[in-house]
Amino acid sequence: MINLNKILRKGKALFLAYDQGLEHGPTDFNDKNVDPKYIMEIAKKGKYTGIIFQKGIAEKYSKEIKLSKVPLIVKLNGKTNLVKGDPVSTQLCTVKEAIKFGAVAVGYTIYLGSVYEARMFGEFENIQREAHEKGLPVIVWIYPRGKSIKGKSSKELMAYATRTGLEIGADIIKIVYNGNLKDLKWAVKSAGKAKVVIAGGVKEDEKLLLKQTKDILKSGAIGLAIGRNVWQDKEPLKITEKLRRIIFGK
Repeated sequence: MINLNKILRKGKALFLAYDQGLEHGPTDFNDKNVDPKYIMEIAKKGKYTGIIFQKGIAEKYSKEIKLSKVPLIVKLNGKTNLVKGDPVSTQLCTVKEAIKFGAVAVGYTIYLGSVYEARMFGEFENIQREAHEKGLPVIVWIYPRGKSIKGKSSKELMAYATRTGLEIGADIIKIVYNGNLKDLKWAVKSAGKAKVVIAGGVKEDEKLLLKQTKDILKSGAIGLAIGRNVWQDKEPLKITEKLRRIIFGK
């Protein structure tokens, strides 16, 4: 049985994600949040239950991460947004390396419905097996993408994503919320004993973000993996406190 307590509090999750530099390029950053140490400061002061980094930051900032005492989650694969067509995200870091950097959990993205999904499933199979042998929880980012999902409803795709996560052995499944509470409840139920976290939240405004966070908890999901909505904010600790009160009750 994999112990999730190192990255959860009261059974709930608030992860600070910072893998956008690879995924989107530096356009998300300004002079302040381009520095990983600034993100660690937010994670520490905001009492996040985990911080998500790619391999290079986990390695080069290992000393600062240890000093922050925020549980490290290493993202094991990634891609840029420069290549068009059906997406594929391949492995860039091993479980062994992640443990060396101090990770207490690992993550991996699968683009469900991509023509390359079998390749990602194959990599995930080996990662999940090795991580569990070492006692590490595995988080899977599952995002339905590609030509083959056209015509499918968001309700169907969310539930397909969570059910897939359960059946391939993920401990926590990260999905994108379509904004419909009833649909999310079905997706969470489809995940069975696997836990569900929601990616990012909405970008429109703070009021809507907080409302959707309340809905997310009502659905049975355990929390958020949020990035830009926090570290792009002028007052990241204030928005963090509001999210923390909703998720943890204080």
